[in-house]
Amino acid sequence: MQDINKIRNIVIIGHGNCGKTSLAEAMLFTAGKIKRLGKVDDGSSALDFDDEELQRNISINTSFHNYSWKKHDVFLMDTPGDDNFLNETYIATQVVDSTVFIVGAVLGVKGQTIKFARFIADRSLPAVIMINKLDRERADFSRTLEQIKESLPVTPVVIHLPIGEEESFCGLVNIITEKAYLFDGESGAVTETEIPADMIDSVNEYRESLMENVAETDDDLIEKFLEDGELSQEDLKSGLRNGVVTGIIVPVCVGAATSNFGTSPLLDVINEFMPSPADRPDVMGVDASGEPVERKPALDEKFSAQVFKTMADPYAGRLTIFKIYSGTLSGDSFYNSSKGVEERFGQLFLPEGKEQRAVDSAGPGMIVAVAKLKETTTGDTLCDASAPIVFDDLDVLEPVISYAIKASKGDEEKLFSSITRMLDEDLTLRLSREPQTGEVLISGVGKVHLEVVGARITRKFGVEMELSVPKIPYKETIRGTATVQGKHKKQSGGRGQFGDCTIEISPTNGNGFEFEDKIVGGVIPQQYRPAVEKGIVEAMEKGVLAGYPVVDIKISLIDGSHHNVDSSEMAFKIAGSLAFKKGAQEAGLILLEPYVDMTIMVDKDHVGDVMGDLNSRRGKVMGMDSDQGYEIINAQVPQAEVLLYAADLTAMTGGLGKFTVEFSHYEEVPSQIAEKIIAAAQDK
Repeated sequence: MQDINKIRNIVIIGHGNCGKTSLAEAMLFTAGKIKRLGKVDDGSSALDFDDEELQRNISINTSFHNYSWKKHDVFLMDTPGDDNFLNETYIATQVVDSTVFIVGAVLGVKGQTIKFARFIADRSLPAVIMINKLDRERADFSRTLEQIKESLPVTPVVIHLPIGEEESFCGLVNIITEKAYLFDGESGAVTETEIPADMIDSVNEYRESLMENVAETDDDLIEKFLEDGELSQEDLKSGLRNGVVTGIIVPVCVGAATSNFGTSPLLDVINEFMPSPADRPDVMGVDASGEPVERKPALDEKFSAQVFKTMADPYAGRLTIFKIYSGTLSGDSFYNSSKGVEERFGQLFLPEGKEQRAVDSAGPGMIVAVAKLKETTTGDTLCDASAPIVFDDLDVLEPVISYAIKASKGDEEKLFSSITRMLDEDLTLRLSREPQTGEVLISGVGKVHLEVVGARITRKFGVEMELSVPKIPYKETIRGTATVQGKHKKQSGGRGQFGDCTIEISPTNGNGFEFEDKIVGGVIPQQYRPAVEKGIVEAMEKGVLAGYPVVDIKISLIDGSHHNVDSSEMAFKIAGSLAFKKGAQEAGLILLEPYVDMTIMVDKDHVGDVMGDLNSRRGKVMGMDSDQGYEIINAQVPQAEVLLYAADLTAMTGGLGKFTVEFSHYEEVPSQIAEKIIAAAQDK
């Protein structure tokens, strides 16, 4: 078993198109793990291999691999940068020990960059920033660094300074060692050289700044720095590592992943400054009795792990992927403490792109997988049965967009069973039924997210899922009161039909449906009165104005008449229905629409845009607050106006905004809008 101090696990995160997968490829290639430097653009990447990833040319899933570099074993996760698959990144940041955070030198800091940086800051996750794509046209190191300092909730310290920019980018200066290195082609190797004369002043400035930032992380170091005016290289390295491990400072490196520039220096930084499992805090959970317990990230502890991803592999079947927090896993079974069951497995694997490598055992910090477990799902805790522990559930981003679904060829049962299986793989998905409209809704992070789910279902299960904008569950009610007669009389030879009732109809102002029998005497026999109510209830469900259910009315049955031979339950049911429809129209029918409570979190620069947009959607701002760098807008908005709000908010805020939605109440639809809804309903 590898020395735990030489284990690293990292997640690569960053905004879309910043070069995450290309960097992961370069790291694997430079370390000798893969034989050729794959390219995302031509589909030869070892990490983007899903059909949808190849077709869309983006990462959709978290991918896994590992490499060895200078006697260190590093377990690597490559995550998507698209907002539609944000949950993959969000979950990954909850289980890793550190992150390589990429910012593109051309696009700079984007909305997603800030969002991801907040994930890091919220968890004090040790990180290194790689400013990537410095060989591209319009790449600008200084501008990008300034954006990082101004916009991100981290304290960046430059440890690598680029030599040249754009097409002249050819090497870097290591600020710590004060040595320069030139890149040696695609191999990832570097050659030591002299620091360019025109960079010496700049290097000295950055080294001074680095020493100041490192000194501030430790009382002893700041004392040394104040006394001597500088820190030794050894103090600088140990202080930097301590600052990184505790999440106080973030070193900044440079590179160009597709050219494999700057990769080997980055691998050295990961070995030297990123934490091992032994450097991370103990993991807290509860035992079988609910009492708090902890596990130290040590080989001699009892085994514990948490499942953070489930995926369907075309060869191995259903793969369960988990991170080991403590102890050693070997053998062929473990205890699932979340489900209370023993699980057996055939083989322990290291996931490596689309393939898996079998291993006999695994320890703390390792990302491993097993196939074909029966009971285990994402989020479950795995442990030694002799020392049960359950970890907190993973945090999951809530879905923000819903579409109605149906099978394109009518195979509904096959579609819904397929989606149910996808729910295990994707914790952001929700499946629900809208009782009023009867539609089945699938909810996710964005339309592209749901389209990808549909494509996977088609590929894996052979059934096509059609998406459509959900119907709004409007309702009808009345404003005033009316007294009306409903009479059903039919004679066509033989026994006829006769039912006659008089009702008062009035609003209950949100208190539901009430039926009151005020008949005195036997003008309507007792056995027929429930039929009047039944006819009214059925008519309410079908609606009068536009076919939507009528709600919040009181019916008082006050008079009527009957025929000894021709009266029946059916006749009085019809009479009740006729009376209700007539009375509802006389009482003044109105259309109601659902309103939702929205909590929208944006940066201060976009508050005005979002508020103006809410006004245009007939929204009412109920209040504002601030938290963790966000401006929080609380509003009530008609549901019809925000069905597809996720894409609009992303466009308005450059990906910085996020929101939650919850049903609030019903309100009257404005007359001009109601007329269009009624006309559309009558045209069907």
